[in-house]
Amino acid sequence: MGTSGPKYQRIKDELRAEVARDEYEAGAPFITQNQLRERFGVSSTTAVRALNDLVTEGLLVRRRGRGTFVADPDDRAAEAAPAHRSGVIACIISGQGPYQSEVLRGIESGCSERGMRLFFSDSAVHTTETGHADHGASLARQDQALRQAVEDRVDGIILYPVEDAPGAGILDEIRRLRIPMVLVDRYFPGHAIDAVTADNYDVGYRLTEHLLADGHERIATLWGETQCTSVHDRMTGHKQALRAHDQPLLPQLTALRSYTALPEDERKQLLTGLLGSPEPPTALLCAHGFAVATAAADLAALGVAVPDEIVLAGMDDAGPYDLLPLTSFAARLPAREIGSRAVEQLVTRIAERAAGEDPYRGAEQIVLPVRIRTSESVPVRLRTVAARRP
Repeated sequence: MGTSGPKYQRIKDELRAEVARDEYEAGAPFITQNQLRERFGVSSTTAVRALNDLVTEGLLVRRRGRGTFVADPDDRAAEAAPAHRSGVIACIISGQGPYQSEVLRGIESGCSERGMRLFFSDSAVHTTETGHADHGASLARQDQALRQAVEDRVDGIILYPVEDAPGAGILDEIRRLRIPMVLVDRYFPGHAIDAVTADNYDVGYRLTEHLLADGHERIATLWGETQCTSVHDRMTGHKQALRAHDQPLLPQLTALRSYTALPEDERKQLLTGLLGSPEPPTALLCAHGFAVATAAADLAALGVAVPDEIVLAGMDDAGPYDLLPLTSFAARLPAREIGSRAVEQLVTRIAERAAGEDPYRGAEQIVLPVRIRTSESVPVRLRTVAARRP
């Protein structure tokens, strides 16, 4: 394996050449995953990926309960047509911004490596400058995109969902047809569907610990969406960190309410109420970049300087631009890796379906680690200019 390129691709090329030289008899058992690992000195993930791709290409076949076998030469041409047609992936993403763009780049890269065709749909409708979309209209567009994917008989679906689960009817139809689907960023409780997410519990917990260590014992949370697992997991982590450090859970500070969905006057009224309380917060833990930008602008309009009078922390990168310089602490999510791992998982499920297996039988959630950035790690530190108070 001295040539350049990804390990799994080099393994595929070598195995493909061996089959072409008739080193494996047609219909005979093929090299196993463990043998592949030992022979090439690679991980199980790399070995499985190489085998799955060769199955998808029609060079190998899987027989339930028996293993992987070399396809008969007469059948390979027949398999080649579906294999060429396969790799048609529907990607449905809610919203736009640096975070979603990085997820999409990971998906595009993964599909490009495998020669897959990607159809992209944005399900967000009427997105405001604060990043909040019309929920009902977005949910309807998402369901429509899913139904279109079913009608087009795509080979797999990657879904970055809007708040709430899609209609049960469309999920049941996708499951009945055994069209593999992988969720990104969030998951649907009660539905056995693969998902690739960041460690959102860790986001809430570690950011809270950083703020507490910096002397901020009164931390108010500002949210965007409220009915999705990423938010609930972050809130759980935030509350658990407060408990672990013997801090009270104050309802006015830990309320799960949408800040970015409010009109400007109501947002400022909410902030004025928080800052005017007997024990005002000294830090705002913001759902994402949109919430950070909105809070910074609203605070400046109220005459409150950031970070001199109150500090901001951001729970992810979703937003109009990079807002880390505005925050004292911010989570950096593995957005591109989330996208690429989603494609990898989908390829595995597509291969299982081709072998006659149920791609939903072993559904799992893949949780990727996050990184916390502090103001010391940001080259340029921004401060908001407080408006003159009346």
